[in-house]
Amino acid sequence: MLDTTLIILKPDAVKRQLIGEIITRIEKKNLTIARMDMRMLDKETLDEHYEEHKDKGFYPELVDFMSSGPVVVMEVQGRDAQMVMRTMIGATDPVTAEPGTIRGDLGILFTENLIHGSDSEISAAREIEIFFGS
Repeated sequence: MLDTTLIILKPDAVKRQLIGEIITRIEKKNLTIARMDMRMLDKETLDEHYEEHKDKGFYPELVDFMSSGPVVVMEVQGRDAQMVMRTMIGATDPVTAEPGTIRGDLGILFTENLIHGSDSEISAAREIEIFFGS
């Protein structure tokens, strides 16, 4: 099934110059980058995007990190794109992420884990609307 998901290359991925490496992995998996933009994220956008985390203790640090430098937002399309990307991304903690995954191969810190991928079709639709509009 063809579907769409939202991917964010976080400030650490941009700073470490891993954009090309990660895009290459996406394209080698026969997924299409339909839209892509490099931008700085403001607090309002982050509040909307991370709405479910606003009351958690780590939220201020998350906002500080995600607004600390440019990110790359992408709308990725393809067969089971959301599930394929979540598998490619790997576990949140790079220490436990499987080798061969983006976080397993390239990740260093739990709190700065390179990449965000929508966790469901509903989340993907909501996140694409936040970052790219309808």
